[in-house]
Amino acid sequence: MTSAYAPFIVGVPLASAILLLFFGKRLGKLSGIIGSVAVGVAFVMGAIEFLSIVDADHEATFSSYHLFDWLAVGGFHVGLDLLVDRLSIVLVLVITGVGFLIHVYSIGYMDGDERYGRFFAYLNLFVAAMLLLVLGDNLLVMFIGWEGVGLCSYLLIGFWFEDRANATAAKKAFIVNRVGDFSFLLGIFLLAVSAGTLTFAGVNGSAASGVLGGTTASIAALLLFGGATGKSAQIPLYVWLPDAMVGPTPVSALIHAATMVTAGVYMVARLFPLFEAAGFDVLLLVAWVGAATAVVAAVIAAAEYDIKKVLAYSTISQLGYMFLALGVGAYSLAIFHLVTHAFFKALMFLGSGSVMHALDGETDMRKMSGLRKVMPITGVTFMMGWLAICGIIPFSGFFSKDAILASAWADGQYALWAMGAATAALTAFYMSRLYLRVFEGETVLPAKLEATHVHDAPPSMAAALIPLAILSVVGGALNLPGVLSFENFLGPVLGEPEVAHGITAWALGIAATILAGAGIAVAWSLYLRPGGLQLRDRLERMLGPAVRAARGKLYVDRAYETLILQPGRDLATFSADVLDRKIIDGAVNGTGRLIAGSSEILRRVQTGYVRNYAAVFLAGVVVLFSVLIIRVAA
Repeated sequence: MTSAYAPFIVGVPLASAILLLFFGKRLGKLSGIIGSVAVGVAFVMGAIEFLSIVDADHEATFSSYHLFDWLAVGGFHVGLDLLVDRLSIVLVLVITGVGFLIHVYSIGYMDGDERYGRFFAYLNLFVAAMLLLVLGDNLLVMFIGWEGVGLCSYLLIGFWFEDRANATAAKKAFIVNRVGDFSFLLGIFLLAVSAGTLTFAGVNGSAASGVLGGTTASIAALLLFGGATGKSAQIPLYVWLPDAMVGPTPVSALIHAATMVTAGVYMVARLFPLFEAAGFDVLLLVAWVGAATAVVAAVIAAAEYDIKKVLAYSTISQLGYMFLALGVGAYSLAIFHLVTHAFFKALMFLGSGSVMHALDGETDMRKMSGLRKVMPITGVTFMMGWLAICGIIPFSGFFSKDAILASAWADGQYALWAMGAATAALTAFYMSRLYLRVFEGETVLPAKLEATHVHDAPPSMAAALIPLAILSVVGGALNLPGVLSFENFLGPVLGEPEVAHGITAWALGIAATILAGAGIAVAWSLYLRPGGLQLRDRLERMLGPAVRAARGKLYVDRAYETLILQPGRDLATFSADVLDRKIIDGAVNGTGRLIAGSSEILRRVQTGYVRNYAAVFLAGVVVLFSVLIIRVAA
């Protein structure tokens, strides 16, 4: 079946991006409206495609669109083809739905910026690239979108490039992602050679049938997962994401929380038969990397004071949950958590942007408290996101995160379950620490501000916060038992996950709720209860080395600096000062000096006097005849 809307879902935001890139400055404030409407139209078309899939019979649950043949070499063919199925349409709705709300929010947030039109051009270009990534029917089309979102991330992180820190963060994100992308590209090359195709159906079919398996499948899966660790900020390539928070807050919400960073999760889910066919258990490695990332990021978040960086490390940690789910075979639950996370994390990022908007860009939580009293819309909506990520019933995070932990237990991965449960407790603690310090207690504002200057989210920003807050509350209903439950809907594409049932399921749910409650209680006792400051001081003295390590980001950035960056700088300095200047330039300049010196000596032979030339000629004749006479005599 041919999709009627697939090319337009990508094309409308792309056309809007081109329009705004060339004419955004002239259009002024219309740029925000045009950019928002373009993404809204893409959402409507995606919703129509979704309804057609729901109404279709089992055999017609996907549709495709062939734009043109791209590569044709012998029997190897790659087309610019788009695929709309149950998996891709879920991502389309998330990208365009959440993206539309963030565009609307940006109308107010970016008001007055001198590059207002360009911002919406970049944001639309990102949406188009992300849609191409999830709608691509083969790895090469996916890679175009993969690189497109990386480019837009670079442009938007460094949007305010006049600040050197912003430009440096953009370059860091770009370079770290190129490491992962190189691995991803090698995986594509290997699959092109070994499977003879790059279509997802062809690769997955070869893996499922055993044509592609063993060592080849293992290497290919590992290379592709290397790309996912970069794009989705997992160990060891997660270090770029916290620094990316210097970009405009809507960028953090859309790119670095709800969409781009989930590309690796989507790719592994799309190619799960390849990962299952690997010669050794690559999926188990995926699960362990995800679990380790979740714990490490949660520990660092618990000691961070910058609001946006807390949310950044939280994003890294929640992405770890998604990879944990993929690794234990709960593919649909990984996508379900991707969706609920997009709701509550985008909400909290936009809430932090509202705080920054009101407090003249301040992000240090130590300089503010009690903001819910002066910013009720921001405070209440942020509370919804906080309760959702903590996993409190009936908020969305409870249903998606606890289902992942239950799947790990059902798969017999008890150590992974323990790591996930510990992360859940840490998540409840550090997110409660953020919410309680910033929004509850006595109202305290940065010294440079007065209470009369603090304002709540303006209408365009509130128009995004409120729907996301509602989705954060009711989003868990997407996977309630029923015909249209999330697992049933994705079952034809991703299969049914193995989950705990009966008393075990209830026990795991209760345990997770207790852990979340414990995390919240600890945060309350430290940050709201009278005497909390003295208790924090005692705990910091007791846990001194651990606290210092967490505040030092577990010294991971320092390790990169010592093991990679500084040796790289030393090599560059040696190459410039010694290898290039002294050896290469020395050889070239020495050759020049040798020729110049030789020429200086030889030019003296050319005197211009005939008598000198005759004398030399005579001397040469004498020498020549002398040699001949000696040889004859001998």
